Amino acid sequence: MYWKKKSHEQIKEYIFKALDQNLDYRGDRPILGIPGTYLDTTEFYPDAPFLKDAPYMSAMVRNPNHIGVHTLSETSVLEVFEGTQKIEKELIKLVAEEIFNGDPNAQDGYVATGGTEANIQAMWIYRNFFHKEYGARLGEIGLVYSQDSHYSMPKGANLLNLQSIILEVDEDSRVIKKASLEEKFKTALEEGIKYFIVIANLSTTMFGSVDDIDLLGDFFTNMNVPFKIHVDAAYGGFIYPFTNPTSRFTFQNPYLNSITADGHKMLQTPYGTGLFLIRKGFFDYVKTDEAQYIPGKDYTISGSRSGANAISMWMILQIHGSEGWKYKMETLCDKTERICKKLDRMGVQYFRNPYLNIIAIKSKYISKELAHKYYLVANSYEFEPQWYKIVVMPHVKPGTIDSFLMELEGELKTRI
Repeated sequence: MYWKKKSHEQIKEYIFKALDQNLDYRGDRPILGIPGTYLDTTEFYPDAPFLKDAPYMSAMVRNPNHIGVHTLSETSVLEVFEGTQKIEKELIKLVAEEIFNGDPNAQDGYVATGGTEANIQAMWIYRNFFHKEYGARLGEIGLVYSQDSHYSMPKGANLLNLQSIILEVDEDSRVIKKASLEEKFKTALEEGIKYFIVIANLSTTMFGSVDDIDLLGDFFTNMNVPFKIHVDAAYGGFIYPFTNPTSRFTFQNPYLNSITADGHKMLQTPYGTGLFLIRKGFFDYVKTDEAQYIPGKDYTISGSRSGANAISMWMILQIHGSEGWKYKMETLCDKTERICKKLDRMGVQYFRNPYLNIIAIKSKYISKELAHKYYLVANSYEFEPQWYKIVVMPHVKPGTIDSFLMELEGELKTRI
C-alpha cells in the first residue's frame, strides 16, 4: 500500500492536461452530433479568473461525461473525454491494487453516484450471473444481509426481485448470530432459494460493526450452494485498510468478489462519489447492448455521470499520498480511543470496532437533550432509540469532545 503524494502544482498540471485532452466544444472543431455538455456559460462563465487555479471547479464547468466502465478493453466515448476518463481509470487501479491489494489489472470498476447505487450494481450483476450461468429463476435468488446493514439492501432486493434473508446480530457485539445464519439458511432452502448474494459489512452505518467475511464464506462453501460475496465498505473502505494491517477485506481473499467504498464519507469528496470495484469478467452480465450509439456500450446503473467526481477522489488521494492518508486515519482512531477510555472510566456501555472512528453509546446513558445538543445520531427516529452514535471526523475538535464528556459525566452523577 504505497503511492507517492503530489503537490498542488503537480495535481493542477495533471488535471488541466487531462481536460485539454477532452474535446473542447468552444474550439473550432465542426461538432454537430454531440450535445455540448459544458455548463451554461451565462451562469457558469468559463473564463472566471479563479478557474485557472481550481482544477476541480474547472472540471465541473467543462462537465465531462464518464458514461461506461473505463477499465474494460473498450472505453466509452474515448475520443470525447479521453483525458479525464484516464484519471478515473487510474483511480480504480490505485484503490483496487494499492488499498485493497488486488492483482495488477485484475479488477474493473467505476465511480457511481454513491454507495446505494454501487451496492445495487453488485446485486444486479450477481442476479444476472445466476440467471445466465445457472438458469436461476426469479424467486430462487436470496440476498443475505444482517439487520444492521444499510437500507440499500432491502431497496435493491425490491428493485431486482430478490428474496431478503435478514440475519440477526448480537445486541452488544453486533456480530451475526451463527444460529440465525443456520436457521435463516434452512428456511430459505425450504422456500426454494438456491442461489445466494451475500453482503458482508465493512462498517455498518450506525455501529461501525464489521462482519466476518471468512465466517460467511466458509458457511456457504460448506453448504455447497452457489454464492457470491459483495462487501459494503461505503463507510469503512477508506479507513479500515489503513488502520488494520491484517484486514481480510482484500482481493487476495477469494471470498471477496466486489466492494463498495464511498469517497464522500472518509475521503470528504463531494457527494456522488461512490466507488464500485469488482473482479474482471463480471461486468458483461449487465452489458446494455441497446446502447448502440455509445462506443463501448454501458454497464452501469447510472449511465451518464460527472467526470469531476472521479477527479475529486483522485485529487484527495494524491495530495495526501498513502503515508499521509494512513496518518490521518490513525489520528482519527486515536481520538476515538481517547473518548472510549473516558467512557470506560464512567462505566458507560458502548460499541466500537477498534479500527474505526464510530462509537455507538447505549441510549440509557444519554439524555435526549444532550444528544440533541451535540447532534448525536439515533438508531431510530420512529421508535424509542436504543443507541446514539458519535462519529469522530476532522471537524471534531478536542474542546467539543471534552465538553461533551464533562456534561455526560455530570448527568450520570445526578442519577446516582
